[in-house]
Amino acid sequence: MRLGNLIIRAGAYFVRNFAMRVPSHAFRRAVLRWYGVRMGKGCGILMCCEVRCPRNIRLGDHCVINRGVLLDGRGGQLFIGNNVDIAQEAAIWTLGHDPHDDYHGDSPGPVTIGDYAWIGHRAIIMPGVSIGRGAVVAAGAVVTRDVPAMAIVGGVPAAVIGVRRSKLLYTKFHRPPFE
Repeated sequence: MRLGNLIIRAGAYFVRNFAMRVPSHAFRRAVLRWYGVRMGKGCGILMCCEVRCPRNIRLGDHCVINRGVLLDGRGGQLFIGNNVDIAQEAAIWTLGHDPHDDYHGDSPGPVTIGDYAWIGHRAIIMPGVSIGRGAVVAAGAVVTRDVPAMAIVGGVPAAVIGVRRSKLLYTKFHRPPFE
């Protein structure tokens, strides 16, 4: 194994098994920035998140990434806008497999989550999806297609179940709890 690959694997192991479990908000932010995640001001990243291929991940200002969220940048860019709230254990994928490929080939695609979006508990966002500004993804939903702005989607696969009627005037402020 080449030394460069070994260093990258060791760094990923450190982030996954140590840094993301340290109960210091500032420490986790610093490690993720060092590891390649570009993040805006006021982002809150709670413990036990998993980050894959961080150089492809960009977080806007005032995002809240809760416990156990998976952010996957292996299949392309993952862009999360400003004032986005991602609930516990949600998974955002940019890489999957093509079920129609004879050789179980990869199916990559970038993911964009617009400003003021709200992703519910254990929601899954698949590769190549865009979530519009102010959209809400219900808990447990599996998003396989683009979500329009201000839509509320739920189910498997996710379908529009309502429209959000907020003026979106807030700024997320995450005060790190004692973890």
